[in-house]
Amino acid sequence: MLISHEVPKCLFKSSLEFNDYDYALVHLFDKDPEYLKFYKDCVAQGRHVLLDNSIFELGEAYDNKSFAKWVEELQPTEYIVPDALEDVNQTIQQMEDWNRTYRNLPGKKIGVVQGKTPEELLSCYEYMDKHADCDKIAFSFDYSLYNEIIPHSNKFLGWMLGRASILANMLKAGVINTNKPHHLLGCGLPQEFALYREYDWIYSLDTSNPVVHGIKGIEYKCEGLWDKESQKLFELINYKVEDFSLIENNINKFRNLTNG
Repeated sequence: MLISHEVPKCLFKSSLEFNDYDYALVHLFDKDPEYLKFYKDCVAQGRHVLLDNSIFELGEAYDNKSFAKWVEELQPTEYIVPDALEDVNQTIQQMEDWNRTYRNLPGKKIGVVQGKTPEELLSCYEYMDKHADCDKIAFSFDYSLYNEIIPHSNKFLGWMLGRASILANMLKAGVINTNKPHHLLGCGLPQEFALYREYDWIYSLDTSNPVVHGIKGIEYKCEGLWDKESQKLFELINYKVEDFSLIENNINKFRNLTNG
């Protein structure tokens, strides 16, 4: 799996060494010229850049028109079409609107599976796979459904095992299109990705988890973590990292957990 960790701006240069590709949050483009320039430079250098619609950060995705403007300006390798959190009907409607209005934008198109039940996730997945002309399909890390199917006192463990269960069941049922690349959005616990080592159809993932925990002074154990800091990386985008060693340690352990 290709791995990207979002980082504070002070680590942009370093991130070019440890990230397999570069993950951009569109809502920061409007107010941070330095942030925008970094990703424009990455595109100019021929690096793989994924533009996210910032739904996790904002609670709702960027509107289609504004997002399309930034796709046109940045010309990323790929981008996540604006979706709606856990709302299958709105997500499908927004994809239909996007395909009808923005047919000729640069970059490959990623569709996110959304829903509140296994049936809704299945319906959304089949739409993204068969009708939306998506180049890649993504699953988020924190659907409320995960804690319903894995009711555990540790909700982060529920998220981890919930996503793993949904993916395994869809694969067993023959629903997953293994000829199409997939993306995993974020994580609850870093050890989750060890469960997917044999899933060659999972092409990429993004998470700031090892970076945020390093900033907070929390070291990964060999087995990962059993708790999660509720801190979004974009809130730390201007944070000045004085000691990179713990972040680096966490990044290395994350890669070992993920790829073995």
